[in-house]
Amino acid sequence: MFDNIPYFPYIISMFIGIGLAAATGFRVFLPMFAVSLASYMGWLPQNEQFQWLATLPCLIATSIAMIAEILAYYIPYIDHLLDMIAVPLATVAGSILFASQFADLGTFPHWALAIIAGGGTAAAISTGFAGTRAASTATTGGLGNSMVSTTETAGAGIMSVLALALPVLAFVIAVVLLIFVVFLGRKLWTRFKQSD
Repeated sequence: MFDNIPYFPYIISMFIGIGLAAATGFRVFLPMFAVSLASYMGWLPQNEQFQWLATLPCLIATSIAMIAEILAYYIPYIDHLLDMIAVPLATVAGSILFASQFADLGTFPHWALAIIAGGGTAAAISTGFAGTRAASTATTGGLGNSMVSTTETAGAGIMSVLALALPVLAFVIAVVLLIFVVFLGRKLWTRFKQSD
């Protein structure tokens, strides 16, 4: 049915990539684990460059990293340290996962698109949720941070599954999240400027 639509495989790959990049904005290693598991099980084919995602060592490494990251976000002060490195890590992970969805694009457009679309999406969402944790710390003395962590982990899991199973819906949710983060960021920036 959709085979007659020009560039349909690229469009679906882009939707999957954006959904996965959005998931890395919540948690870096959970989407990496999801892609590694799906690739290892043969549900998500990988091209030659990203065949390493389908290996058992990658699956084991991403599962350990995922569990460590999730648990570390429930430790006071460690969660803030993680937030400081989360944005660059999410940007890299989002770029890699976005790029892994394209089988035969040339090297330059492949990585340029991955960095702009995948890395940009991951960085924006990661920055927005790091700000949410900071606001939670300021208003609840850190007591609300565990709720923020749980929400982020759930968001990463849901977006990872949606990206792989329902990529169009994942893309729509990612766009809504980006709009929300930009709107919230502008609102907070305006409030900050007015308080000076």
